[in-house]
Amino acid sequence: MAVDAPKVVVVVPTYNERENLPVLAGLLDALPVPNLHLLVVDDASPDGTGEIADKLAAEHPGNVGVLHRTVKDGLGRAYIAGMTRALDEGADVVLQMDADLSHPAAVIPAMLEKLATTDAAVVLGSRYVTGGEVAAEWPWHRKALSAWANFYVNTILRLHVKDATAGFKAWRAATLRAIDLPSINSNGYSFQVEMNYRTVRRGMKILEVPIRFEERVKGASKMSFSVQLESALTPWKLLFTRTPR
Repeated sequence: MAVDAPKVVVVVPTYNERENLPVLAGLLDALPVPNLHLLVVDDASPDGTGEIADKLAAEHPGNVGVLHRTVKDGLGRAYIAGMTRALDEGADVVLQMDADLSHPAAVIPAMLEKLATTDAAVVLGSRYVTGGEVAAEWPWHRKALSAWANFYVNTILRLHVKDATAGFKAWRAATLRAIDLPSINSNGYSFQVEMNYRTVRRGMKILEVPIRFEERVKGASKMSFSVQLESALTPWKLLFTRTPR
């Protein structure tokens, strides 16, 4: 391990991801990134994901950590808990990604390189910049909904990013502190939008690198109607709520 390498913590919320988590951990372990750590945030998964995470932590002491939460209260709350733990433990970069293998771990070095060589506050793994794409398995209506969501969010909030709802991101620790992470109100997938909005409102730069977004192979999607409704309402709430710059 390079002593002077920045500490990078990958925060991965899990709920019933027992089949995917070991695969993801293996992909991260194979990356040519020094001082890379995995923090699993498990919301008391009934399928035993938490126990698998504990086993990974025992097999990789110092490189894999587990945060067990007893209340399943949404993706946003899980991320805030994990990011807060990562910052408290000295992370220089906090990377967020899904456990379902939809985000390509192989792109992480490119995201970190972009963060290290530019003035970006956060780097997104983007489906909609040149070179990015979504899984061929996605039905047309899902592709249309995703494209509409990005157009909708950008029209209201003027974020000027191609993939405003992206969930694959590399954050500078300083950015997370600047946007006042503990006070984030949104949950579900609209959490991603509020994080971007706070970054832009504070005059900080968001850059994007292309990814191919894959369809999950194992497990079930967490996208419910209530999550979709919150995602539709959140941009308006952010627009009309006074947020300190």
